[in-house]
Amino acid sequence: MSFPPRRALGRGPAWYRGDCHVHSVHSDGELTPEELVVRARAAGLDFMATTEHNSAAESGVWGHLAADDFLIILGEEVTTKTGHWLALGTMPDQVVDWNHQVGNGLIDQCLDQVHRVGGLCVAAHPHAPYPSGDFMFPLRDFDVVEVWNGLWTSDRPWNADNEATLAEWGRSLAADMRTGSWRPAMGNSDTHLEGQLGIPHTVVFAQELATGAILEGIRAGRSWIAESADVDVRFTAHADGRVAGVGEELITSGGRVEVRAAVRGVPMGAVGFHTDGGSIHRVSLPAEGAGLAQWATTAVESMFVRVEVRHRSGDIAALTNPIVLL
Repeated sequence: MSFPPRRALGRGPAWYRGDCHVHSVHSDGELTPEELVVRARAAGLDFMATTEHNSAAESGVWGHLAADDFLIILGEEVTTKTGHWLALGTMPDQVVDWNHQVGNGLIDQCLDQVHRVGGLCVAAHPHAPYPSGDFMFPLRDFDVVEVWNGLWTSDRPWNADNEATLAEWGRSLAADMRTGSWRPAMGNSDTHLEGQLGIPHTVVFAQELATGAILEGIRAGRSWIAESADVDVRFTAHADGRVAGVGEELITSGGRVEVRAAVRGVPMGAVGFHTDGGSIHRVSLPAEGAGLAQWATTAVESMFVRVEVRHRSGDIAALTNPIVLL
């Protein structure tokens, strides 16, 4: 096949793991497409997006690598002088122009070009440690924020650049909720080198393993971010017999809300429940790395709750999009 199909067989409605920021030898990566797919599957991923710099995926390069249980999404990293962003779900041979910057009035046209084909626009690594990586476009114009980008200047998957982006995104959530809209977070490896793929990746609830369904799950915030497939998080909120999961809304009528996070794969870590008011409630995890953390709040006190799972070092192991309390 010249290009990968937009739908794989998958497992029907399910949680799917994927990395949506990946570079191959066809831009500035060191791995071939074949090597990337092998490593993605070994990392426990169900899908991957091709995001070469300022170019579309080439015909005949990726199509034969797709499978019934592995989806390849077409995309592009649009590398401008005032920030990088991901165009996910583009059509074959579609190239989004990179020659725009803050102040020249062209960004809206480029975003519209992606939206017209059902694609997703992601603000990439807003605080990356180089000049063009400093994201200067308004975040409100984008669908999603990449709060966790892969390895840069250290051998640790979580670093200060990501911490700054997470704090910025976290502060924006309350204001966004008040306007009736909010931008979900996602995490990607930005793979260029061996050993990076899937660290981190995004876990998405989708109705099927298909480009449209995966992007819709990300757009709706029905997703969370994991440092590896060894980490699993199940986050729910309960009120008066009703239950909601990540990215969903829970009708509480101002009553008591119990939030629960079942975590696996983070020995001696801690679960932090975060709200719009800035309150944080932490629960320690046992040495075996699997446990259930619980906390209670009310919708009078909180508009949303989200979860961060951290190692003893303070580094993030996983984080979720919020559950909205109404």
